[in-house]
Amino acid sequence: MTYLLWIAYKGTNYAGFQVQPNARTVCEVLQNAMQAVLGCRPDVKGCSRTDAGVHARRFALSFAYDGKVPAQKMVQAFNAHLPPDIRALEISEVPPDFHARYAAHAKTYCYYIRNARIDDPFTFDTCARVSQPLDIAAMQAAAAQFVGTHDFLALCASGSGAAAHGDTVRTITRCTVQQQGETVVITVTADGYLYNMVRILAGTLVEAGLHKRTPDSVLPLLQSRDRRRAGQTLPAKGLFLEDVAYL
Repeated sequence: MTYLLWIAYKGTNYAGFQVQPNARTVCEVLQNAMQAVLGCRPDVKGCSRTDAGVHARRFALSFAYDGKVPAQKMVQAFNAHLPPDIRALEISEVPPDFHARYAAHAKTYCYYIRNARIDDPFTFDTCARVSQPLDIAAMQAAAAQFVGTHDFLALCASGSGAAAHGDTVRTITRCTVQQQGETVVITVTADGYLYNMVRILAGTLVEAGLHKRTPDSVLPLLQSRDRRRAGQTLPAKGLFLEDVAYL
């Protein structure tokens, strides 16, 4: 049987999702819990790797299991063996060839910015902070320019395998900026992402909010394919994988 498991996690104490030889990761901790419950260590296919410090409200993964533990008992049993910063949410059976990464047709990320002079002790590890006032209307106008199918190489950090193969065209279907009190939320939905793409996009929108670039500079930036012309890569701690869409 192949299962689709949804989890949520706070990534502060982890070196990302994917298993690494010399660092504690979400996948490793999850597989430890699965082994305790299922009596085996399933090969987990995650929907994304996520970098160190990145969080997830709804992260999807698939795995095969043919043992005796029924699916309806797995979520509660996994949570009994997981730390409080990782939670199993729900599970369902999927076709045998389902792969959580390759079956996804869209992913939504949110980037959270605290726009204030002082950090909030309750959100300092889940928000980046920008102390100068941000022009939200300018950020919204710039965000709209990212929507569509573009070559996003200018928003890609070095070391990207996709960039090395020339695979840098993606389609963004939503890019918005909302202010919620002292928190600014950047939301991006796309069919795929390049390495650090959302964090660089968020850094570019902050430049628009600080009047360091105009909204109409976005398309020339993308056409340049030059990372040096984009904004800084904002810290990982402000990034959340919000949801993954499957057909």
